[in-house]
Amino acid sequence: MTNQSRPVKPMIKIIKTQNGGVFFRTVIILFLILMAGLGGALFYGSKSIHDLFANNKKLQQAIANLTREDQIGYAKVIRQGTVDGRLYTTLKFVETARDNQLKTVLAREYTIPGDVVFFDALIVSFPDDAIMAGEKRALYLWRRVYGETMAPADGFPIEMESQAPKRYADFLHALSLPDQEMFWEAVWQLADDPDTLKKYGIRAVYGNAVYKKLRPGLIYVFKISANGRVYPETVPDI
Repeated sequence: MTNQSRPVKPMIKIIKTQNGGVFFRTVIILFLILMAGLGGALFYGSKSIHDLFANNKKLQQAIANLTREDQIGYAKVIRQGTVDGRLYTTLKFVETARDNQLKTVLAREYTIPGDVVFFDALIVSFPDDAIMAGEKRALYLWRRVYGETMAPADGFPIEMESQAPKRYADFLHALSLPDQEMFWEAVWQLADDPDTLKKYGIRAVYGNAVYKKLRPGLIYVFKISANGRVYPETVPDI
């Protein structure tokens, strides 16, 4: 009985080792398959974005068709007064159409502490190559409004991130809806990734915040210079 029982232990040990080895190899194979699948999905997503920016002729044509803009909106004070000893300014911000400065595409009201208000825009500039026909063109996306006593991160949004700005509703009409969504999401999300932007044919995405001490009875017209600088012009409210 003793002699017969001796080989049993090594057999059990071998079986355990073999099972363990098979199980371990199975886990490794499944892991590699999973990683290959994820890698393929990431590659496909990156490749899709790259194709959209670098190789999509419809997008290139849409960029080439951009015209240089001048007036991009205005702000005016609705009321200004103190509450509990603190000054507040309620203003109306209006965004105008690219092809018609008298047409409103967005209008919002904000109440800001104080009378010095910052208007923050995101500017997307493209290189002057054959696609852009040698003329400077850029996209201007209003981002947020905030007072000088507020942190910029606490500002009130104008346009929502990753969404198509209303003033560019017709900009990518030739692209499919998924491609349009991919474009705007990339513009907002890649703002802090200059190397990727350069690879996709975008010169830069940067913020341009201007501020003004606001007074009732005046209209602050926002314009953009040829080099992409946002600045306000003050005119009487007739």
